[in-house]
Amino acid sequence: MMKSVSMKIGSGELVLETGKMAKQANGAVYARYEGSAVLATVCSGRAPEKPLDYVPLQVEYNEKYYAAGKIPGGFLKREGRPKDKEILVSRLIDRPMRPLFDKAFGREIQVVPTVVSSDMVNPPDIIAMIASSAAVAISDIPFNGPTAAVRIAYIDNAFVVNPTFQQIDDAKLEIIVAGTEDGITMVEGGAKQVSEEMMLEAIETAQPVIADLCKLQKELAQLAGKEKLPMMEVVEEDLSFLDPIREYAYPLYKEASFVIGKMERYAALAKVKEEVLEKFADVLDDDNKVDKVKAMFEDLEYEILRASILNDGVRTDGRKVNEIRPITCEVGVLPRTHGSALFTRGETQALASTTLGTARDEQMFDTIDGEKHFSNFMLHYNFPPFSVGETGRLGTGRREIGHGHLAQRALEGVLPSKDDFPYTMRVVSEILESNGSSSMASVCGGCLSLMDAGVKILQPVAGIAMGLITEGADYNNYVVLSDILGEEDHLGDMDFKVAGTKDGITAFQMDIKIAGVTREIMAKALSQAKEGRMHILGIMNDSLNAPREDISEYAPKILTIKVDEEKIGAVIGTGGKTIKGIAEQTGAEVNIENDGTVTIYGKNSASAQKALDLVKSIVEEPEVGRIYTGTVKRIMDFGAFIEILPGKEGLCHISKLSKSRVNNVNDVLSVNQVVPVKLIEVDRMGRLNLSYIDAIEEKESK
Repeated sequence: MMKSVSMKIGSGELVLETGKMAKQANGAVYARYEGSAVLATVCSGRAPEKPLDYVPLQVEYNEKYYAAGKIPGGFLKREGRPKDKEILVSRLIDRPMRPLFDKAFGREIQVVPTVVSSDMVNPPDIIAMIASSAAVAISDIPFNGPTAAVRIAYIDNAFVVNPTFQQIDDAKLEIIVAGTEDGITMVEGGAKQVSEEMMLEAIETAQPVIADLCKLQKELAQLAGKEKLPMMEVVEEDLSFLDPIREYAYPLYKEASFVIGKMERYAALAKVKEEVLEKFADVLDDDNKVDKVKAMFEDLEYEILRASILNDGVRTDGRKVNEIRPITCEVGVLPRTHGSALFTRGETQALASTTLGTARDEQMFDTIDGEKHFSNFMLHYNFPPFSVGETGRLGTGRREIGHGHLAQRALEGVLPSKDDFPYTMRVVSEILESNGSSSMASVCGGCLSLMDAGVKILQPVAGIAMGLITEGADYNNYVVLSDILGEEDHLGDMDFKVAGTKDGITAFQMDIKIAGVTREIMAKALSQAKEGRMHILGIMNDSLNAPREDISEYAPKILTIKVDEEKIGAVIGTGGKTIKGIAEQTGAEVNIENDGTVTIYGKNSASAQKALDLVKSIVEEPEVGRIYTGTVKRIMDFGAFIEILPGKEGLCHISKLSKSRVNNVNDVLSVNQVVPVKLIEVDRMGRLNLSYIDAIEEKESK
């Protein structure tokens, strides 16, 4: 039997229904908001033979073209592998939900939110996040939720809940906030240099809406929820054998935990583990006990790191809690790229390059959001296994797409408009070393490479990753960490990344692992992040304080000129003969719009300038008294016809070839000869009269 609940959110009504569609799934919810709708399902696998130490969760958000009344492009005419947007939304759904599943459940869990209707006005991603949580909440899968999400935008000096696509385009700030009834667990979004206070206000605006959405899901679960499946039976084990091992290992592990250098520290910790396992080999007589000792080492790392930070303010690499690792910046490190930078922060290093292209290089997006649109900025992030000293497969996974998207958001808010800078820009960040915060290193390196390429960005952007260590139920004892290491991310209570300029935030991403983080903690973290950002911007400024005056000599050159609409036909020529001829002669591509805007894409500055000169010569009116460089086209008995501009010939009479008498024009000129001539008259019939000798004498006198 179908059950439904609803509530008003933003300017529309959200309806959650179950019991009508996909009834064989463990849980299924059809969520509708205005004309957009998502069907979210969840299924679980069979119980494993032994407990797992992780949650085997898969989230596969997908959009169907039929939802927007479209047929997919391409040859196959059917949806294929996930698009970047689908992967990014899958991550948005996964991150707040994953911590709320219990490892003791043990089974595989697959959440599949499918966009089945799109009005191309209301974004379906938020609907999918709510529907996914609701599907799990009513299912028989144990879940410590529900979770909910809302998008907040700042438009015309006011916060807007669940803005439309059009409103998002006009927003100064746009973030997605997710959480539970207890508090916020995830924030992600971008902004146009907004203050930390505005970011906090946006999060606070979202919190009561999220709480109401969670209550709505609980209401649906009361109407149609299933009895939860049992957790895996946990057999109580006698772990007393660990006590002497822990007592022996603790001081050794603590000492090794503070060895300076990531690889050196890992080697020292591995040596301790090996020593402990060898010393107690007679006790560890089966694999289960060995596994328990390995788990004990993880507990020791968690305890030692957090206690040192909370009690002593000392981190594993010896830094203070608000201290940034040493930073070096180099620009122009790659000889033939259009722009490049090497950004190193501690043991994290990003090699960023910028490539400039033409309008033909823009990325086309064909989605269910609306009409096809093009982007002239791309940022791609690569994380090869050698960056952490490992072997593995090279490729683009969800991590690469997510980190690249965050870095792209951080930079796109400071890029010049297409009118001011008509290039397509691609930044690639190659992570060469990694020990935390590689996405923020990509922001810094990417910014420097754009400036090195001569992109006139509004202001430099830097990014920093922050962490949090707390103690106690009310979190009264807490420490905010600046520029976190990999292990601090793994063992901390919050990971958030802030990117921006000296004037404000441009991108923000936060994942909170504990419930009920207070405004005080977030305000402290944002304030400390701003201090760190200013420090990093200062170092970046020392290496390159402004964009290069000119783009690279190896980059394509784009020039524009506006011609009178009456001259468009002359530029194009009969059947496109003239414009094609310019392209063949110069190697540049020439496009002309209906309003007379001519855009020239040259392989280099020389080819673009040559094409521009030819276009100018076509639309230019001959000027009496000016000296032109002309080409002899025809020779007659009485003189020579010389082309001074494309399609514009004049007569140089035989009497104007020399001060002395000339008997034969061929004695002075020959066909196809390039000569200087002066325009001395345009007669009543528009005919051009030229003088060769006057041009020669005038040039000689200078």
